[in-house]
Amino acid sequence: MRLILFGPPGAGKGTQARLLTEAYGIPQISTGDILRQARAEGTTLGQKAAEYMDAGKLVPDDLIVGIIEERISQPDAQKGYILDGFPRTIPQAEALDTMLERRGERIDAVVSLEVPDQEIVERLSGRRTCPECKAMYHVAFNPPKEEGRCDVCGAALVRRSDDAPEAIQKRLEAFHEQTEPLKDYYRRRGLLKEIQGTGNIGEVYERIRAALPE
Repeated sequence: MRLILFGPPGAGKGTQARLLTEAYGIPQISTGDILRQARAEGTTLGQKAAEYMDAGKLVPDDLIVGIIEERISQPDAQKGYILDGFPRTIPQAEALDTMLERRGERIDAVVSLEVPDQEIVERLSGRRTCPECKAMYHVAFNPPKEEGRCDVCGAALVRRSDDAPEAIQKRLEAFHEQTEPLKDYYRRRGLLKEIQGTGNIGEVYERIRAALPE
């Protein structure tokens, strides 16, 4: 099963990806993670990517696709994979298609988690993080036992700067600007599965599984 997973920040992509990796026995492949891994391993493509990253520049699409090809060539990805965070643009999607076609592979489905912007703001603005042990809480859905204090180590909880409502709105605007054209791209090819991302984790997971090909 080869999947692409879309969704705005806070939609629950990470949680659902973990459930899907367990169900299908396939890895979740995040572009951020594989760029860091390629850089750490010192591969030729990783070294090239590091030059752009160190200069504060975007890594070119063809380089990212090359690093993704390196990753999906590894043994754990032979049964499939979940691409998380890629592609982000139409040119990236086209470059991915070209690479997969050359390999004799294809994407089986594109899962888009649909969550209203207002709920995303509520979810993210309520998140609190422990700066010491990195434990995560939510003021409404998963509050600490003592308000403002980590259950694990007792440190004062903080809200990340990118979880402030104004920052969330900017992230959502960027997501919609980048992703709406991609949804149309995959919808025309009959691959897009738009999944209601509201409700509990199990409900969302069952919707995804019901929409995926056998």
